[in-house]
Amino acid sequence: MNKFLEAARSASGRRERWFAAALRVSAGLMLLFAGITHLTVARTEFQAQVPSWFPAEPDAVVLVSGVLEILIGGAVVVLRRWRALTGLVMTAFLVAVFPGNIAQYLDHVDGFGLDTDRARLMRLVVEPFLWAWAFLPTNAWRLVLDVLRPAPVGPRS
Repeated sequence: MNKFLEAARSASGRRERWFAAALRVSAGLMLLFAGITHLTVARTEFQAQVPSWFPAEPDAVVLVSGVLEILIGGAVVVLRRWRALTGLVMTAFLVAVFPGNIAQYLDHVDGFGLDTDRARLMRLVVEPFLWAWAFLPTNAWRLVLDVLRPAPVGPRS
């Protein structure tokens, strides 16, 4: 765990360019806005997006995911010193909800203007770009590389 936190601090400690900061903040704000809409104006529409096979009450899923989106989006925006970690968490969250987007396509569920199979398929195609939007400008990729890099071998006696 210490190696992971050290890698997170190291990846986040690098100088952040203004364009990367703008991408990071906009990604966080996008997720923050989505979370707020989960809890307010689009709550019913989000409930319809929860796959029938998911083992939880749709309203509970929408409420929990909305709160998580608010927390993660807010963290991505304000916790600049932990941006690699928050970017990794945001990317993991977006990947975790992807099966629901696949289910929306396979089950032909309308919602949020995605009222044709073509529109739902295009969303699936665009989704990896959202992952990259969360992953790359936050330096989450550096964190992953640092964690996966083998530890240096010390001198043998």
